[in-house]
This record gives sequence, structure tokens and C-alpha cells, in this order.
Amino acid sequence: MSMGKIFNQNAKGNMMTGREKLRRALRHEDGPVPFDLGSTGVTGMHVTCVAALRAYYGLEARPVKLCEPYQMLGWFDDDLLAAIGADMVGLSGKGTLFGFRNDEWTPFRLPWGQEVLVSTQFKTTSDGAGGLLIYPQGDATAPPSGHLPAGGFYFDAIIRQEPIDEDRLDPADNLEEFSPISDQDLADLEEEKQRLAPGDRALIGGFGILELGNVALVPAPFLKYPRGIRDITEWYISTAVRRDYLHQVFARQTEIALENLARLYATIGDAVDTVYICGTDFGTQSGTFCAPATFRELYAPYYRQVNDWIHAHTPWKTFKHSCGAVAEFIPEFIDVGFDILNPVQCSAAGMSPQSLKAQFGAQMVFWGGGVDTQYTLPFATPAEVRAQVLERCRLFSPDGGFVFSAVHNIQANTPVDNIVAMIAAVREFNGE
Repeated sequence: MSMGKIFNQNAKGNMMTGREKLRRALRHEDGPVPFDLGSTGVTGMHVTCVAALRAYYGLEARPVKLCEPYQMLGWFDDDLLAAIGADMVGLSGKGTLFGFRNDEWTPFRLPWGQEVLVSTQFKTTSDGAGGLLIYPQGDATAPPSGHLPAGGFYFDAIIRQEPIDEDRLDPADNLEEFSPISDQDLADLEEEKQRLAPGDRALIGGFGILELGNVALVPAPFLKYPRGIRDITEWYISTAVRRDYLHQVFARQTEIALENLARLYATIGDAVDTVYICGTDFGTQSGTFCAPATFRELYAPYYRQVNDWIHAHTPWKTFKHSCGAVAEFIPEFIDVGFDILNPVQCSAAGMSPQSLKAQFGAQMVFWGGGVDTQYTLPFATPAEVRAQVLERCRLFSPDGGFVFSAVHNIQANTPVDNIVAMIAAVREFNGE
């Protein structure tokens, strides 16, 4: 019997559940590598690939639900989760980043010919050049907030920045999207918890609790008429020249987040093992967006408050997403209480798996880094994908602290044979 097969058994000699695998990894204990594909908005897959994977496994032929149009992510139905052997699944509400709910699914043909299911509130018009415009909250009388260009596979946020009057800037304008969680949203989460909780997979809370300056959200594609600082360039300028303004925004965001956390935990309890906190990126391919001193002064106090509350009142582990070369920020992330780092972009400067594991493996769980999605997964051969996956598992998995996922979402039209090679390699490593 291989070591992988031993690891895959629990104390009773049964095969470990996904939740047991994840909990061992979170405790930094040796064991089989948990496998995540599709549990969060940063570990998902483009709708083209979800359809291709369903066809590969011979699953029932039906249109894929386009569950997050901002990133064009496809929904993983239970049959697909079973086919790929996913160890976890997301617990999140019905809202989308264009401000409408995923309700009352209806067929829709995308520009490249794929038929999907979308919410009836998914409202688009032609841009006159072969692309699509999408509208916030499904209201086509408002200015469009996203654009899918001809030949493209993603919606880009449309910047709708009003002229900035420095004398009239009001932090409340950048707080419109942050509000107490609604009774409807809590009811949706309770319903989804009841549907998912009896299963063997771990549940991941995808709430986006404290999105401090996440530039994917700064343009507010979910608001009809956004006010405040909504241009990404202006936002980055503000981190240097309008820092008092940002502190006021972040402080109120944090107050709201703490109020929401109490209500979320009362609803969800211990059903989830980890919660996604934020997706603010601090790294580029070759460096960082700000200095560690800026992080400590502008961001750290608010992250610490939220992480401290979670660790004092719940058993949840907290999940920080940040792309890029963030090795010098990992001590900061640890200091403010984050337990998990994603997507672990190993191709960025200073992010080699060996170095990350050696320096931070005892304190930080690496959730991602399993295979490169910029070059290897879309352009290499299945054999090369297999080799990279096995190597990353070998480097990251000793003493636990590793959850296998690709480096961010799997992109449009990635060859299905490569995706299958990735899945098979994780199973091979685990001795399955």
C-alpha cells in the first residue's frame, strides 16, 4: 500500500472525506492533498472549460449556468464535482458582481456560440461592433457597467468616474455598496447550507467580508450610478495623497463587516471551515503595489480587527487572495491573522515553491500554486501539466498546509486534456 493510500484513510480505515482532508491540511498535518476546483470566485473555471469538462466525463448534456458573469465563471453541478473528485464546495449567496441575483435561469447564446443559462436579470445589448454591453442590477435604463469586446471572453468593467471635486469628496460615496447583510441574503445562505451540509465535502464561505480597495470592485459594476472615487488610477493615487479619506472608508467598512460577521456566524455556525475575506491584490508579476510600511499603516489595522473577531468567536480559518509577487507581504499577512494565502502565483518574482514552503510553510496554508494558468495549463502538453502538478504537490504538501488549486481561475478555452491531466495528477499523488 502506498503512502498516499494510507493518508487517504481516516482512523476508522475508511476513505477520508473532503472535510477531513481539508481540516488536516489546515492543521498543518501530513495527509492527502485536498483538491479544490470551483469552490470560490478565485478557484473556478471559465464557462467554456466547464462545458468541455462535462462533455469529457460524459455527463448529461445541458447548458452550464453562468454564475459569475464578471469573470465568466461556470457553475459546477454535483455530478461534475463528483466526476473530478472535488473535496470542497462554496457556500455563497445568489448575488453577482453586476448587482443582480442568480434567479430564474434562462437560455442565452454567448458571442462565440456557446449556449449557457443566465439569470433573467442578465441584461445585455450590442455594442454595435460584435461585442456586448451589460447593465448593473439588470437595469438597461442605467449606463452599462461592463463590456465584452468582439472576440473577447470576459467582461471588462466600464469606468464611470464623475469629475472629482477635492472639496466635495465624501467617504460615504465609496461606502454605498457596503451595508448590513439583508435578511434575504441570510435566508439564501441558510437554504444553501441545508442543501450542502449533509455531504462529505468541506464548505467554503465565499462572502467577501472586507474588500479593502479591491480594484476589481472599485469601479462598482454592481451600482447604477456610482459616486466617489471609481477610477482605478485615481484609487491608487488616493493611497498616496488621499489616505485620510481611505482610512474613513476602511474604518466604516470594518464596522459593517464586524456587524455582518456576527449575523453570518449566527446563521452558518460551524458548517464552513474557511471564509474568503478579501481579494485585494498587493503584487504584480515583478513587484508590489505598495511598500510593507504602507500596508501596515493603511490596511493592517482593519484586517487585524476582522481576523481577530473571527478567531475569537468562530473556528473558521481566514482566506486572503492576492496575486503577484507578494513574498515580502506574507509576514504581514501572518501578523494580521490570515491563515491562508491564495492563489500562490509561483511564476511571479520571489515566489518559488521551495522558498515559500521553507520560509512560511509552518504558519501559512498555501491554497493554490498547484499549476500555472498563464503558460503551463493553457499551452503545455498533458505530460508537462502532470509533471508540474506532481512537483508542486511534492514541494508544498509535506507537513500539510497545502490545498491544491490552480493559480487563480482556469481561463477560457484551456485544453480539456490538460485540465484532466491536472486532476489525474492530484489523484496520482494521493495514491487514489
